[in-house]
Amino acid sequence: MPGCISMNKRDRLLRELADGRFHSGEALARRLGVTRAAVWKQVKGLGRELGLEIDSVTGRGYRLAQPIELLDPARIQACLSPAVRHRFQRMHIHSTIESTNTWLMREAAREAPSGTVCLAEHQTAGKGRHGRQWVSPFGRNIYLSLLWRFERSPVELSGLSLAAGIGVIRALRRIACHEAGLKWPNDILWRGKKLAGLLLEVAGEAAGPSHLVIGVGLNLQLDAAGSGIDQPWIDLVSIPDVRAYSRNELVAGLLENLFEIITEYEQSGLTRFIEEWDRYDLLKGSEVVVRNASRSYQGEHLGIDPSGALKLRVAGEVMTFWAGEVTLRPARTD
Repeated sequence: MPGCISMNKRDRLLRELADGRFHSGEALARRLGVTRAAVWKQVKGLGRELGLEIDSVTGRGYRLAQPIELLDPARIQACLSPAVRHRFQRMHIHSTIESTNTWLMREAAREAPSGTVCLAEHQTAGKGRHGRQWVSPFGRNIYLSLLWRFERSPVELSGLSLAAGIGVIRALRRIACHEAGLKWPNDILWRGKKLAGLLLEVAGEAAGPSHLVIGVGLNLQLDAAGSGIDQPWIDLVSIPDVRAYSRNELVAGLLENLFEIITEYEQSGLTRFIEEWDRYDLLKGSEVVVRNASRSYQGEHLGIDPSGALKLRVAGEVMTFWAGEVTLRPARTD
């Protein structure tokens, strides 16, 4: 249709407005090669479809109420070390996508190579464990998925879910988020509030080879989008003393640390990570409740075993639980 802005031009319009400064409708129309009416229509659509607050002032033009640092593959690549950069040559960045994990699992089935990365500004169906929704406002947080291929069987990769959480903690430590810790099996908390989560999906032959998609969701700035979350949450912008960072730099830091974790895991499995996991485990040594589909167990959280299972002391007996079967909560003390 004449005057309509294509998806590519919509993304270009977002990049024009991302700096949070005013841009006149005339200048935007000229740069995008469309009419001023088409610009106005698309600006309204951006607010409605993506939840972006856009100011419109006569004589000055349009601006985002808050500037956004959009994801940029060149900037991310520039922040990676030379040793890691070549492993992430295939980096797909989507403006809006159903789920980075879902998209990358489909690409894995189509023989996408190991090291393929999928990022999104916005997810319409972001997901966490047990089918929970992952709230994914546009341009504010990190939604990242990484594909890796292994000669191992899928069952041998079960502990990588826990090891990947250590990779996220390492990245957060580099920006002075020192109080972030782990809650088994794959939540990252800060003072009891959820800061990030991981979702790992694996497929392959029973005896190998197999492929794994590691999904990471990290809250940078949730704002009003967090009002619908049904558990305590936190975002990086709300945590004091965190070192200044760029969104693209933080993506690179996550990729660097996940690559390091995968390399270590391929060599030694989960065993070499247990001591480090214990240091970051926020609930180890405390009373917790573990629930499965039929009942709950309360006892002392003893940490993890070499397979990644949770160890729980209940009435003098040590029991083990695996991540796909149960949920973990602190025991109530009131």
